[in-house]
Amino acid sequence: MVRYYNDSTNYRLRQKRRVAAWLRSVAEEEGYTLGDVTYIFCSSAVHRQMNIDYIGHNYFTDVITFDYSDLKGKRQVSGDIFIDVETVADNARIYGSTARQEMLRVVVHGLLHLCGQKDKTPRAEKQMHRKEDKYLKLWAECFDVEKE
Repeated sequence: MVRYYNDSTNYRLRQKRRVAAWLRSVAEEEGYTLGDVTYIFCSSAVHRQMNIDYIGHNYFTDVITFDYSDLKGKRQVSGDIFIDVETVADNARIYGSTARQEMLRVVVHGLLHLCGQKDKTPRAEKQMHRKEDKYLKLWAECFDVEKE
């Protein structure tokens, strides 16, 4: 089950049911089932403090993933994914993307971490970007009602 919450922001993800269906498809394509996945959209201040408290990084990031998955037993992904909506919007401008497209990229990025995808080395980061692109294409082709 996919849930969405806000903490210190009024951000609203559009097409939540379709996004959840897309995420189920992504998990299945990666060889997993979707367990309890919670997305928490928050401000840069809250997200940065979490980065400091839980990861030991004193800088802004767009996503922090807390993984509670059972990848070896049930092959089920579960976790909490905190998204800094302000940094996502800033990154959209930097990368020449729409805010919506960048948000979907970060949403699937968090899920890919739950599926075991890493991004700490240049090679792993390239693989992560390829997967993000692949699943954003799936979104556009199969789930995006706004293009219709």
